[in-house]
Amino acid sequence: MCGITGLINLKNEAISPVVLKKMSDSIAHRGPDGEGHWIEGNVGIGHRRLAIIDLTPAGHQPMVDTKNRYVLSYNGEVYNFRELRSELEAKGYYFRSKTDSEVVLNALVEWGSKAFNKFNGMFALALWDRVERKLLLARDRCGIKPLYIGWQGNNFAFGSEQKAILAIPGFQRQINKETLLEYFTFQNIFTHQTLLNDIQILQPGYYAILNLNHPNPQLHYTQYWDYNFSNPNKRIHPKEYHEELDRLFTQAVNRQLVTDVELGSYLSGGMDSGSISAIASKSFPYLKTFTCGFDLSSASGMELAFDERAKAEAMSYHFQTEHYEMVLKAGDMERVLPKLTWHLEEPRVGQSYPNYYAAKLASKFVKVVLSGSGGDELFGGYPWRYYRAAVNDDFRDYINKYYKYWQRLVSNRDLKQMLSPIWKDVKHISTLEIFRNVFQNQSDNFKKPEDYINNSLYFEAKTFLHGLLVVEDKLSMAHSLESRVPFLDNDLVDFAMSCPVDLKLNNLADVVRINENEPGNKQNKFFQKSHDGKQILRNVMKRYIPIYVTQAEKQGFSAPDASWFKGDSIEFVKRTLLHSDACIYEFMNQSKVEEMVGEHINGTKNKRLLIWSLLNFEEYLKETING
Repeated sequence: MCGITGLINLKNEAISPVVLKKMSDSIAHRGPDGEGHWIEGNVGIGHRRLAIIDLTPAGHQPMVDTKNRYVLSYNGEVYNFRELRSELEAKGYYFRSKTDSEVVLNALVEWGSKAFNKFNGMFALALWDRVERKLLLARDRCGIKPLYIGWQGNNFAFGSEQKAILAIPGFQRQINKETLLEYFTFQNIFTHQTLLNDIQILQPGYYAILNLNHPNPQLHYTQYWDYNFSNPNKRIHPKEYHEELDRLFTQAVNRQLVTDVELGSYLSGGMDSGSISAIASKSFPYLKTFTCGFDLSSASGMELAFDERAKAEAMSYHFQTEHYEMVLKAGDMERVLPKLTWHLEEPRVGQSYPNYYAAKLASKFVKVVLSGSGGDELFGGYPWRYYRAAVNDDFRDYINKYYKYWQRLVSNRDLKQMLSPIWKDVKHISTLEIFRNVFQNQSDNFKKPEDYINNSLYFEAKTFLHGLLVVEDKLSMAHSLESRVPFLDNDLVDFAMSCPVDLKLNNLADVVRINENEPGNKQNKFFQKSHDGKQILRNVMKRYIPIYVTQAEKQGFSAPDASWFKGDSIEFVKRTLLHSDACIYEFMNQSKVEEMVGEHINGTKNKRLLIWSLLNFEEYLKETING
């Protein structure tokens, strides 16, 4: 696990070693164990190393192949590297290290872009071909590791984080107003854009090639993989699905235990992290586990159940792990916001500061941590979302229904008022069209609820999960901590995509009846069910974790901010947002923001996600744009 960066001058001017080092130094937190730089004329490649496998200098990067043609800067872990190494050795390749990095390098030399479908793991990489003068950039299938691309003037740059590109002297920082509209509609960014005009993110499952021999070099993108949720043409007995899931899940966790440093696991109290800890603890006696809880003394309503420490402690006792925990209070959000924003780089999905503290806790004891990300998106963990758009007149009807649900922050009507200072610059943008474009690789010939639900699973993996993965990468690497996600093992993902919907959701038959025959109030009550999802996973995990966990209501990892924003943190919210000098008012209408924030403070509406997003955006403007 590392940080990569690079710079190419398109006018053939020599790359400055000072600039390249400044770029790699900006992401030193991603790799405190070593740094490396490779420069040849107008091409420079940098690397920061977090040593996980083969801690010797043999793993130094950028890494050059034995024929001195290819230069690799690589971030990630390919867990099947030993099998690939044996295959390459049979073809005559010689290895100087025990790293997966050298396997990745030789695999790309041997198979080219076809190697990406052989890699089972997470990666973002850059490969420079000195002979053909071509740069290859790529990300893993699901987008576990990020990779950013920047164009400005004569400079083409890339990096694991945007700050590596922003370290280039004179790089202009201008807000992408269209992306701002997108974010405040969905509390996420679905496109390849970022909040900065000249920086984009390479999409998951893509590679891109820049040919410097071309008189006008342009990036050419190729998608080598995509999600494909579909019902199988031929059904087998449910028991066989259960046994196969058991085998593949165990295999996925065990694959990701390979390391030459200390490894631990998050243990939130829920089923996903509990299942991973259960399997991992069999191979690691006294596995270290970590959880964050919350001070609920000023919480109310549903938030009184947000602290899962008791469940986590019970599972720790059950698995005999070495367990560590911390308790977050309202003031912790205020204290961490500047650091969090610097590492996160731009607002993304969710209220992520608890994740920052969880990673900080884990990094005190281990260098690698296992995370439960992906279990919900693959196995249908959010049934109340899918049920809303499971019965439709046609695909257009489905898009309209699901789009309406995913307007997480501000309605279109309020958004126009809130963004009135910049509305003339963004009014031509249709966020409904942005939403629809997520499905451009999908068929629109759906008939059954199962088809629409699979489409929803596809959408959430492409957007919601990707946003979560970007956040997890940034906040773990902020503490030089490698986060691994066993649920996104290739074989397990392939199984989940072909698993029948009726094995994932418990009340599929009721969905049609409720949608067609019940009035709105009964539909809403049905949509609120949070224990219907992940049925096959619940049934299999009964073998490993207590039944009170497998049968529990679905609960996300979230702080009681709805209560804190109108209680303990109310003065912070007012001080940050409700004054005319706030940076956000260059882009937003102050009276409209005050109105919506006031609705939360007065208790008339729950605007916790919007308030968090406004706080995050305000700090982002101070740190990245005006800082």
